Amino acid sequence: MHCTPLSTVSSATRLTATTQALVLGLCSSMAALAAESANAEPSSSWGLGMGAVSSQQPYKGVDRESQAIPLIYFENDYVRVFGPTAEIKLPGFTINDSQQLDLSIVGEYDFSGYDDDDARFLDGMSDRKGGFWAGAKVQWRNPLADVSTQWLADVSGNSKGQRFTLGLERSWQWGEHLTLTPRMAAIWQDQKYVDYYFGVRESEARIDRAAYDGKSGLNTELGVRGNYMFDDHHSVFLDLKATSLADEIKDSPLVDRSTENSVLFGYLYRF
Repeated sequence: MHCTPLSTVSSATRLTATTQALVLGLCSSMAALAAESANAEPSSSWGLGMGAVSSQQPYKGVDRESQAIPLIYFENDYVRVFGPTAEIKLPGFTINDSQQLDLSIVGEYDFSGYDDDDARFLDGMSDRKGGFWAGAKVQWRNPLADVSTQWLADVSGNSKGQRFTLGLERSWQWGEHLTLTPRMAAIWQDQKYVDYYFGVRESEARIDRAAYDGKSGLNTELGVRGNYMFDDHHSVFLDLKATSLADEIKDSPLVDRSTENSVLFGYLYRF
């Protein structure tokens, strides 16, 4: 079994800002689900599917949003591509019969951010854009749980930030069809990241929105993913996630919630 640990505004041609922040999590979950259904084979595999996403961001005045998203998946011995996420697989290390280290180079497009017309409270704020992120991931597979670390940097230069994630997950299989995978993660975001997405510049401040300089902070995430395989081709999944925000984010005048949450449901057909 090979799993990826876990983790689209103003016009009809763009997905909403709240859904944008969830696309990467959806892609990560779906890539993991597709991998869970595959046996260790040298050949490539690909699939098509559809996901439905409902999420709540912490920004003031931004309502819960739902969106349907088409999904395309491809994987072979050297690369995995799913939506805006791509991994180049590096040679791993087999520790013993039950333990292995997997290494990869990761690239992804992060749709985080907002436009000033996403909510009335954001009027007068400069738009915060997503960007292309790249870095590395290490995963330790063992009988107790899969442990992963991932470092990413914003190479597009919008936030110029960095993120580091330490994750833990374990899968339990019931019968031949159902797999449940609870997970937890700690996500550190540096000062540049927090300040870009949650800071308020002096030029953006007003009576009800004080200037704010963001500082680095640590989010914590809990989630569970369920996958039901009807056969070798058809599967459905449900993913639930809640994220407790760092104090450095909750203190922002742009934020009026202490948590983010999301629900993902979808279908994947593997060819």
